[in-house]
Amino acid sequence: MALSLDPEIAEALAPMAGAMADATPPAVGDIAGRRAMWEPIIGAAGTAQPIPADVQTSEHHTTAGDGARITMRWYTKDGAAPGPAVLFFHGGGYIFGHIDLFDGPVARYVSASGVPMLSVEYRRAPEHPFPTPLEDAYTALRWLHAHAAELGVDPDRIGVMGDSAGGGMAAGLTILARERGGPKIARQILIMPMLDDRTTTPDPHIAPYLLWTYDDSLTAWPALLGEAAGGPDVPATAAPARLRDATGLPPAYIEVGQLDVFRDEDAAYATKLSRAGVPVEFHLHPGAPHEFDSIAFTSDVARRAIADRVRVLKSI
Repeated sequence: MALSLDPEIAEALAPMAGAMADATPPAVGDIAGRRAMWEPIIGAAGTAQPIPADVQTSEHHTTAGDGARITMRWYTKDGAAPGPAVLFFHGGGYIFGHIDLFDGPVARYVSASGVPMLSVEYRRAPEHPFPTPLEDAYTALRWLHAHAAELGVDPDRIGVMGDSAGGGMAAGLTILARERGGPKIARQILIMPMLDDRTTTPDPHIAPYLLWTYDDSLTAWPALLGEAAGGPDVPATAAPARLRDATGLPPAYIEVGQLDVFRDEDAAYATKLSRAGVPVEFHLHPGAPHEFDSIAFTSDVARRAIADRVRVLKSI
């Protein structure tokens, strides 16, 4: 039996698929075209579900090493007890997306889990190539640790989480924090993470179902890494699939759809962490493409995925 979309996901995707069939996808290298196409879709998906009324937000700022001002948004649930917190990085292939577009998903995680989150407006490629986005993430991690007491956060219970490129950044941040001797990260929650700049050979079994395509990756990685993309000199902090020694990294939750460009690299990363003695929970969702949970949020597979994420958040 051939691979196919989960029926509930196929039903949810049908209107979007019809619209996209009439549109010419942006060419490889067209970053502006991808921003124009995807940011409205992300925004619409984020507000398709209710924004929880029991979550409050506040704006904070910190200064990166190069003097840039980084905006961060702190989400807390009314009446939540002090304890863990999570640093959240949004998706967008490192080239599009803003924290505003992810208000809905982050607020829903916080409402369901009770765990506060700090969403980071990291700078994007190609205007700000590697290592700037990751250094922004590291600056935010240091800020959260420094302000843990006043925020009611246990500094030993700070996790990192992200989807797609945000998942890749969360993974890269754990490697960078290990290299620099801290601050401590208690857990990494990697949702369909973008980990490997060398994933360029199309898999014909999944090609008909892709939302994030190989052409998108061929645009995004060079935007982030420049001419180094795909070559021998890319560090694991930029593309975590390059990691050789995973010893001492924090416990990981990793999930990906079987119809996702990132499937193989995510499965391989779960195995690499496992072989280094890192506790790993890994989920491969059959019939699910990239970002299935935000598009087909009423589907059974999306409900199960969200429930798993919330369970792991509560366990930090």
